[in-house]
Amino acid sequence: MPAYDLLIKNGTVIDGTGRKRFQADVAIYEDKIAKVAVIPDTAARTVIDASGKFVSPGFIDILNHSDTYLTLLTMPVQESLLYQGITTAIGGNCGSSLAPLVSGAVIKTIQKWTSVQAVNVNWQTFSEYLETLEKSRLGVNFGSLVGHATLRRGLLKEEFRPLRQSEFDDMSFLLEAAMDEGAFGLSTGLSYSHAKIAPTEEITDLAAIVARHGGVYATHVRAESDELLDAITETVKIAHDSGVSLEVSHLKAMGRKYWGNFEGAIALLEDARDAGIDLNFDVHPYTVTGSVLYILLPDWVVEGGRRRMLERLKNPETAAKAKEDLDALGFDYDHIMIGSTHADRTFVGKTMVEIATRQGVSVTEAIIRLLIATEGHVITLSDVLSEDNVKLGVTHPASFVVSDGQGYTLMHRQSGELVHPRCFGAFPRLMAEYVRRQHLLDWEEAIWKITGGPAEKYHLAGRGTLERGAWADVVVFDPQTIAERATFTNPYQYAQGVEHLLINGVSVIAQGEHTGARAGRVLRRNE
Repeated sequence: MPAYDLLIKNGTVIDGTGRKRFQADVAIYEDKIAKVAVIPDTAARTVIDASGKFVSPGFIDILNHSDTYLTLLTMPVQESLLYQGITTAIGGNCGSSLAPLVSGAVIKTIQKWTSVQAVNVNWQTFSEYLETLEKSRLGVNFGSLVGHATLRRGLLKEEFRPLRQSEFDDMSFLLEAAMDEGAFGLSTGLSYSHAKIAPTEEITDLAAIVARHGGVYATHVRAESDELLDAITETVKIAHDSGVSLEVSHLKAMGRKYWGNFEGAIALLEDARDAGIDLNFDVHPYTVTGSVLYILLPDWVVEGGRRRMLERLKNPETAAKAKEDLDALGFDYDHIMIGSTHADRTFVGKTMVEIATRQGVSVTEAIIRLLIATEGHVITLSDVLSEDNVKLGVTHPASFVVSDGQGYTLMHRQSGELVHPRCFGAFPRLMAEYVRRQHLLDWEEAIWKITGGPAEKYHLAGRGTLERGAWADVVVFDPQTIAERATFTNPYQYAQGVEHLLINGVSVIAQGEHTGARAGRVLRRNE
């Protein structure tokens, strides 16, 4: 009787710890890794020949948005993640999560990203949410942070004001309960309108709760262009005063005028690490970022939320001031393209300069018109980052690499949306571009940034490394061919190079093709 269910033979193992690769076989019994050594073929029921291939832990995406774009529920297999080698995703990022919900209206926190009509929300507590996901039979392992905006907006609805003590007590109770029910930490999206008003002290006190539970505080910082350094200083102070483990989400400096701030931000983070603060940051391997169009507006325009923003943009006097301030920011509008909108699909794939030219108006006037016409529901793809900064971020020893995207199927192309190629190719791009082509990282460093490093940061017990007793999340890939195929004009192309993928011991990709299996599990902190 064979001792193992599956044996991966003759491969080169990169075990996720950062140590040098080595030749070994990987034996799997049920859902665990049973042995990593030289093992005879006869010891297993099924044998995969990995000659010439690398064998590593399944990749971990700690900055994922499949939940808040609702594709986790509408496309639960998440094929575009699987073909990248991703076996685990962490959601609830950038201040928005799908639980806990104080009221049904709080689901509006994600309407800037997608239509909230796509799913039936039949949960309130964090534990009920996770139970709903378990019934969905996910294609990947999934865990979640708690979104600060989800808590705040649930309590204050459409009000923009400081919290009363009783409201903060309620928020703290909800966060404590969610942490007890398996949340991995807290996230903020401090550049978005409903969170901008939150003072540093509010975030610090919530982060202290997360610290007591051993969780992570992941933050989309308050500013990512002219005030980036102030935002990083605030973030470091929150981590210092609360004692929380800090993750700075998608660190970047937007706009050529502010690219120099990136090195300054790195220096501030390095100083904080040297002072003993537990912090990391993450980046995605593209110069193009994806976000809502209104994030380009000056803070005073969006203060008070979408309704107040639209009122200001419709007022000739305040609209004129908004255009003046937009001009001063100096964004490269010919590099800002419309990816999706709830309104006129003819704008999709056009740059703001092309739209303005067609309308015979200035670019800033075109931005205001588009925001009014769509009631603010516009997602952009903006080529506003520096490639040198991307390289610095990807190679820094404190960084992890993420998709900052969401999972799709190829069928989603019928929607007419242009999604960011990172949704289909971020992790293979890391290896193809920055390891194989540019030689900026060695294979072991790159794999650590998407396996063992983030697994240790988020306390994903038994994941992120290839060792006896670990969960059998394993990717077999060809180091010579792994690459992204998705482009900005045709993003709906699965990545190449992942030949086999196992999730919890189940084969989900075999010989480069999806098997149809849905082997993901819902993850809870400290399980």
